[in-house]
Amino acid sequence: MRLTAYGAARNVTGSKHLLTVGGRRVLLDCGLVQGPRAESERRNRSLPFHASSIDAVLLTHAHLDHSGSLPTLVKSGFRGTILATHATADLAPILLADAAYLQELDARYLNARRRRGEREVLPIYTQRDAEVAAARFAGVDYGRPVQVVPGVTATFREAGHILGSAILEITAREAGRSAAVVFTGDLGRPGMPILRDPENVREADVLLTESTYGSRVHASVGDALERLARFVSRVAARRGKIIVPAFAVGRTQAIVYELHALMRERRIPSVPIFVDSPLALRATEILKRHPECFDADMNALIRRDDDPLGFSRVTYVQSAGDSQALDRRPGPMVIVSASGMCEGGRVLHHLKAALGSRRNAVMIVGYQAEGTLGRRIADGIDRVRILGGTYAVRAEVAAFDEFSSHADREGLLAFAKGIRRTPRRTVVVHGSEEDSLSLASLLSENGFPGVIAPLDGESIEF
Repeated sequence: MRLTAYGAARNVTGSKHLLTVGGRRVLLDCGLVQGPRAESERRNRSLPFHASSIDAVLLTHAHLDHSGSLPTLVKSGFRGTILATHATADLAPILLADAAYLQELDARYLNARRRRGEREVLPIYTQRDAEVAAARFAGVDYGRPVQVVPGVTATFREAGHILGSAILEITAREAGRSAAVVFTGDLGRPGMPILRDPENVREADVLLTESTYGSRVHASVGDALERLARFVSRVAARRGKIIVPAFAVGRTQAIVYELHALMRERRIPSVPIFVDSPLALRATEILKRHPECFDADMNALIRRDDDPLGFSRVTYVQSAGDSQALDRRPGPMVIVSASGMCEGGRVLHHLKAALGSRRNAVMIVGYQAEGTLGRRIADGIDRVRILGGTYAVRAEVAAFDEFSSHADREGLLAFAKGIRRTPRRTVVVHGSEEDSLSLASLLSENGFPGVIAPLDGESIEF
């Protein structure tokens, strides 16, 4: 049996992990690499394995760094089934279609401005490719074992990261031997609003764990809410705009929920909230259809509150014209827009319009991968390149890692220590080199044998 990391190896994006059992090949996630345009384009246009050799895909959740290369996989020859929870099977196709649309839009924008002799820009995949990939999804229940291929059975456990996210609990059998393989996917945090907490797993011979915050510890959400209240009140007082780059699935709904709660408690002024993402509206509608993913507090809130998530306070922006009008409208206001790492989508146009004024602010609420525009803004760079232009950064920038939906260093260690039988091998992925190596060292110090943070393409046998 073999496990090979073909993505997210000492890197945060591009999750692709290949499990080989008895000659069968099962891919765990198939995500896009996100980061500097040239490098990500190069890596996303091809796959590091033959697509036709993959028998099945197990998808942990819908975020594009885990799902976004599925259309490339299918158009390159994959003919198997993509297994995911029912909520993920509903969410992922709309994210893939949106990613394809944005690629087509960006290609048209760049081609209209290319100089004579420059090569035509082509999307990595089209909306039609995304539709074909969506037809290969099959939804499964949490907690119900399902045979993936002969010799491989998988059970999807709640990961608490976004709607439909799952920990994969895999039983692999080959030549009379059996091994339990657990892949955390993106592991969530206990006690966060809306979604259920991550489940514990009983046993693992091999643990494949994310490490996004492998060297860091989150501050308490209570402290963050107080800081958020001061931040919003300060920007509103100077009649500024707050631009919130946020993933359309998960972060957008959580931020709207927290702002609604602060306004309801009169801890911040009641400023207009605009969600400028047609995808976020569709994702929110899917969220409403999956109460099985909500925690007990959210279900209780639903029973006593007609608007528990604060949707009545929000204006969802659909047309490009209405989106552009927001940049001409005076503040105060909050604009939540994708993408979460500022690598595409409408948020780029809002940043172009807002960054140059000290009245405005940018609120960073999720992890920003190395090399992304979001990371450069979060790091305090004073000038940035956006869609071919250079813009000064005079707006206030505030990071709220406390609202991250990823487990931190202590949460990742607690999950691993919660496994009753210590894994014989632990593979640390989905984190920067610093975070991956830091978590690997922490696990080794806590008695976990055979811990590695693999390089891209590196395998372990078990």
